[in-house]
Amino acid sequence: MQIYLDNAATTKMSAAAIEAMLPYMDTVYGNPSSLHSAGQVAAEALTDARQRIAACIGASPKEITFTSGGSESDNQAILSAARLGERRGKKHIISTAFEHHAVLHTLAKLEKEGFEITLLDVHENGIVLSQQVAEAIRDDTCLVTVMYANNEIGTIQPIKEIGAVCREKGILFHTDAVQAAGHLHIDVQEQNIDLLSLSAHKFHGPKGIGVLYARKGIPLTNVIEGGAQERGKRAGTENIPAIMGMAAALEEACTHIDANAKKLTVLRDKLIEGLSQISHSVLNGDAKQRLPGNVNFCFEGIEGESLLLLLDDKGICASSGSACTSGSLDPSHVLLAIGRVHDIAHGSLRLSLSEETTNEEIEYTIKAVAEVVEYLRSMSPIWRDLISGKKEFVIK
Repeated sequence: MQIYLDNAATTKMSAAAIEAMLPYMDTVYGNPSSLHSAGQVAAEALTDARQRIAACIGASPKEITFTSGGSESDNQAILSAARLGERRGKKHIISTAFEHHAVLHTLAKLEKEGFEITLLDVHENGIVLSQQVAEAIRDDTCLVTVMYANNEIGTIQPIKEIGAVCREKGILFHTDAVQAAGHLHIDVQEQNIDLLSLSAHKFHGPKGIGVLYARKGIPLTNVIEGGAQERGKRAGTENIPAIMGMAAALEEACTHIDANAKKLTVLRDKLIEGLSQISHSVLNGDAKQRLPGNVNFCFEGIEGESLLLLLDDKGICASSGSACTSGSLDPSHVLLAIGRVHDIAHGSLRLSLSEETTNEEIEYTIKAVAEVVEYLRSMSPIWRDLISGKKEFVIK
């Protein structure tokens, strides 16, 4: 038996996505830039996919650029806004302390180039307020970039309100919506979003393909130079099979978004309630304003990697945070940002559900996590010091 609860890292491709891809790996294999009939059939498919994806987020097809995924989209969005601001004499960027590293590392690069970066503090519940953004804006601010939903703790940010603050001040607003797309309703017009990143493999599409939405009139800075594909803003022959799979997966996810959210929220809350019964445990992030399928806990007195390995032995695939930093021994920067101390942050567990997750799997997981935590604590000298009173518990 295998229970896959690491959907925030990647999802199983849907049958609809696979079916949509197959013709473009077999009979329709032309280069969409070619003028012959085989190429033009591929070009028509590219246009169709662009229209369908744009409709899912309330955008115009001309505002959609295909990329290799969320990281590339984040890079191009931030660098484009920075270069535009630089030309206008504005070199201040606002973000948050718990963004994905694709955002944070790009900002660090810009900081070395003379940009000033303000990283807003995150409240203990994992939410940044629009008022914080408003108070941080300066005359030389050129960009605000705040993720839609956090990739580790799943908390959903007040995107519409933050976007409204930026729109009023005439400042570009980018959101990394990699965890949100296909799981939460997105309307870039209604939510005042200027730039948005998404990645197909987070909503049952293929890996290696994503989208950068850029509102009409925003000039993009090229990250990849070469040919004239994607209106000259992203060189390289378009990956038509992956693009068609992404379009199918996103359409399917958006069609069933309310029903999926309703089901997942019930399972999520049951999992939260069950894990909360484990002594000296704490849920990371707001209990309600979070993704329907995200649960993130810290357990005092244990180490996260041991927890993951023993859960894997029991058939449960989970993670301790972002898959992009799974090789790091450092505690999660997200958990540190919401105020968890190092020792507690090391004992974290992220369980991310999908539409295929069952009630029986949740019940088994609750039991398995409790057993593994008890086992690890029984061998831990730190735990012995805690229960003997030599050390004080951090999680009461």
